[in-house]
Amino acid sequence: MAESIAEFFLDNFRAQRHERACRQRRGYRTESFTYGEILDMASGFARKLEARGIAKGDRVMVWGENCAEWMAVFFGCALRGVIVVPMDDGSAVDFAMRVANKVQAKLLVASRRHLHECVGAGDSISTMSLEDVTHLDDASLRPQENATSMVALGRDDTLQIVFTSGTTAEPRGVVITHGNVLANIAPLECEIRGYLKYERWVHPVRFLNLLPLSHVFGQFLALFLPPLLGATVIFQDELKPSEVISTIRRERVSVLVSVPRVLQSLKQKIERDIDDSGEREAFRRRFQSSKNQHFLRRWWTFRAIRRQFGWKFWAFISGGAALDSETEEFWDRLGYAAIQGYGLTETTSLISVNHPFRLGKGSIGKVLPGREVKLAEDGEILVRGGGVSSGYWDGDQKKKSRADKVFDERDPGVRASDPRAFDSRISDDQGWYHTGDIGTLDAAGNLYFKGRKKEVVVTPGGTNVYPEDLEAALRQQPEVKDCVVVGIERGGNAEPCAVVILCGAENLEDPQGKEARLEEAVQRANRSLAEYQRMRMWVEWPQEDFPRTSTQKARRNVIREVAQAQILGERAGKSADSSGKASVEKSSNRPLADLIARVTGRAVGALREDASLDSDLGLSSLDRVELFSTLEDRYQVDLSETRFSAVRTVGDLERMLRGDARPGAAYHYHYHYPSWVLGWPVTWLRIAAHYLLMRPAIILLGWPRVAGREHLRGVEGPLLVVSNHIGDVDAGFILTALPARFRHRLAIATRGEDLEALRSPAPDRGFFARMYDRAGWILGVSLLNLFPLPREAGFRKSFAYAGQAVDRGCSVLVFPEGRHTSDGKINPFRAGIGLLAGNLDIPVLPIRIEGLFELKHAGKRFAAPGKIRVRIGEPIRFPPGTDPQKIAAELQAAVERL
Repeated sequence: MAESIAEFFLDNFRAQRHERACRQRRGYRTESFTYGEILDMASGFARKLEARGIAKGDRVMVWGENCAEWMAVFFGCALRGVIVVPMDDGSAVDFAMRVANKVQAKLLVASRRHLHECVGAGDSISTMSLEDVTHLDDASLRPQENATSMVALGRDDTLQIVFTSGTTAEPRGVVITHGNVLANIAPLECEIRGYLKYERWVHPVRFLNLLPLSHVFGQFLALFLPPLLGATVIFQDELKPSEVISTIRRERVSVLVSVPRVLQSLKQKIERDIDDSGEREAFRRRFQSSKNQHFLRRWWTFRAIRRQFGWKFWAFISGGAALDSETEEFWDRLGYAAIQGYGLTETTSLISVNHPFRLGKGSIGKVLPGREVKLAEDGEILVRGGGVSSGYWDGDQKKKSRADKVFDERDPGVRASDPRAFDSRISDDQGWYHTGDIGTLDAAGNLYFKGRKKEVVVTPGGTNVYPEDLEAALRQQPEVKDCVVVGIERGGNAEPCAVVILCGAENLEDPQGKEARLEEAVQRANRSLAEYQRMRMWVEWPQEDFPRTSTQKARRNVIREVAQAQILGERAGKSADSSGKASVEKSSNRPLADLIARVTGRAVGALREDASLDSDLGLSSLDRVELFSTLEDRYQVDLSETRFSAVRTVGDLERMLRGDARPGAAYHYHYHYPSWVLGWPVTWLRIAAHYLLMRPAIILLGWPRVAGREHLRGVEGPLLVVSNHIGDVDAGFILTALPARFRHRLAIATRGEDLEALRSPAPDRGFFARMYDRAGWILGVSLLNLFPLPREAGFRKSFAYAGQAVDRGCSVLVFPEGRHTSDGKINPFRAGIGLLAGNLDIPVLPIRIEGLFELKHAGKRFAAPGKIRVRIGEPIRFPPGTDPQKIAAELQAAVERL
């Protein structure tokens, strides 16, 4: 067994060197890294630390989204004995800087976005871009196979300091040693070893990890567990249900790792889709009859749903909070395993975990080997073992626990950091860590989570009411979208109060109707509860979602203050500040104001319902795209892009979020992006069609004179090709002008509405006309590699498809004007080309076609050879983070100069 995480890293990553370690989205592209590449990056980063004089025991903060570079920084620090201080990607700048100063960080490794936010805030701290970790190619720093710049480390050396984002208390820095992590890896490794002989049949196992790497549970499911299986981890920022499902299917994911909130959102999406299809009653009958069916039979019963996720997907791993029984039962009935784990940062994550093939319904699993669990008299869960943290960080050194002091008094000759003292550095004299959680144990040893000790409501009758039990009863009511139960102080005692978010659009504008629905839901839930548990107070939450931490836990302290203010008639007009101690405005548009301010970078005050997004708030088309994405991620819902394009005011936006927005038109296209056209069989057909059909046609129309091909010498691509737009034959002349290596692999964006009209003809078209249109679509997408780029809505999917084409080696041709020129002059380039170029992160090739407009304007169809000219410019690269508007302007200027 390894004595440090550095040894664990070297042993396992070398053994799996050629296996794919992770895949991640960056812009519209997907990047892949093998274990060997991450090993090399980590070794290079360790050498960079050595060159900067950062040594064992120094602290380095890493702050950014989940990515391969984050993994490399973590393990690079471990090799040098440098202490990692992981910071949540969503943390505020002032909080991150306070933590960096508190731990006296020698280096801040952060994403470019965070470094931009930190300008002037952390001038005393040396910085490095997280994205640049991939490019540490200084010859003196290049890693060698057997030269990793590793220092001597032991189990009691500190690995990281994790600052918790608790929902009710000030964050604290938890000191986690190499031994703490290894103590939790050991039982998992032993269990996994017995299943490796079966793993070969489904290799590689792929984890979609939606948990932040700044949290220990996220680290276990991305850094420590996958190397034991040679598994692949997929990182994704978007939590939108449709995107999660799309990723699971596209990447052939085996296991989704997330928090209960995401599982609930996926369940709600499946149910919404079933309602929209009119299959609700049929699904309900199948759902009821599947209760005692074998899981293979359930796979077949719900095969339509399984097709959405892909047939390789089989399990959810849920952590960070307790999964409600209704959601667990839903996925179980569909034939999926919902595996729950329990742990805290102070216990280095895992205390117990459900066995994937022997699930204990409703439980958080059996206690893992190497740790002990017992219940105090009041039901509090007590833990001891090698995974328990060594203390909290305080200035330059960690605070000693009471056990440290007791041990020192017992044997002054043994230091608290001595390996012999390691297992005794816990919270009380008997070695038990008090978790603050209430639980129960059954005869089979399954542990059940009842709630936080400080959240238990003690009624006037002296009985304990656990909010989780009440929330489970509420969530079974069809009117309830989400809920939190808090204790409201009244006369020195507490009573449970239901804080509810209603679902559905009925009676949303009628306060009495909403109150009646809410009361009916609560009373129905009360009938399933004991008398002492029943809720006699309830309020409707005034926003579309509860305030949440970065791990999607509801911030109960804020919710309690708002509910108590409403119940007691107090004023609740202040919005939550950075510490979360103030209440939230009654106005439902305050979250919108905050989101719009974050998107635009401008302070936004109170929002009038009739305020225009364009004129009053100054949202550009790019601002609207980002706001659209932010709203979907914030509320974890799927919003119609067609509806969003018709939103004009704040009131429209609020109504759309509530689900009662009116469609902007009677007929909308659902755009199709056939990935099969990117494969080689169709590519060969397309190459043949070019030389047999298109080239002869271009010779007849007028063979173009090409200038600037020398600019492409040594350029391999892929490229983003941009050109002025004169007519429908532009693409043919550009294909003719480009060298064969680009010509043979070029995806062409065309007006989405026109292309989709061929794919899905209007109902009033006759049978033969519809067949003719569909044949035209098939020929267009296969022989010309056309894909839709809508002018009004759906362009985000088009950009994502462009990224998929680039990932498969194709260049992309776009006409940024969006329409044909009417006077021979270049129309303004749309800002979307800047968004596309910035997110594809490939060279942009400007091209200009001349002579064709004059031919078209004169009414001629043919031209003498050389009359039409195609000028190719030099490929342009834009630095990461360049403003999309600036990119669009520079590209237009480049085409105009040709």
